[in-house]
Amino acid sequence: MKEFWDERYGGTEYVYGVEPNVFFKESLASLSPGSMLLPAEGEGRNAVFAASIGWKVSAFDQSEQAKRKSDLLAKKRGVQLDYRVGTLEDLAFASESFDAIGLIYAHFPPALKESYHRVFHSLLRPGGMILFEAFSKGNLEYLLKNPNIGGPKDEDTLFSRDELRDFFSGYELFLLEEKEVVLEEGIFHNGKGLVIRMIAKKPTRGSRRDI
Repeated sequence: MKEFWDERYGGTEYVYGVEPNVFFKESLASLSPGSMLLPAEGEGRNAVFAASIGWKVSAFDQSEQAKRKSDLLAKKRGVQLDYRVGTLEDLAFASESFDAIGLIYAHFPPALKESYHRVFHSLLRPGGMILFEAFSKGNLEYLLKNPNIGGPKDEDTLFSRDELRDFFSGYELFLLEEKEVVLEEGIFHNGKGLVIRMIAKKPTRGSRRDI
């Protein structure tokens, strides 16, 4: 997959645009800045925005080309990021080191999906927030009608609300919904699609998930 993403990000155009995801931007408005992790961050649009409003941002992606584009955007906007290239297994993020994790279209292979989300739980401080938007399993029907909406074609890579309840069991859910949206994010997220959105808070010490 690294070769696929290097090719996608290899040109000069920002293929998902340079503006932050709308849901991510709106969700940050109610949070005080702290430390944030953005997995599968691509060309940096969300990381750069978060840094611009005071967050200390770490991000990663498997694509060198993604980091190159992110670095250019960060320089243009006058912000600094800790952007690393590699997979989650490769990167030495410390346990409980983030106040928030933004999972914005962070679709992982089915074999890694559950384990990765368990790791994200371990990286989040007690009381920290998960901000999540990704394509629902139901988006496959939208993709058939409009290939420009994008998203994985493998149902197991997509998400359901029940999966997220399981991955983040014990969290306080402020929002968990499946919603039809119209995306205008570059050339690969364009049109009407079906997404899952979640805002959730990690329990504080003493919960059954903190072991």
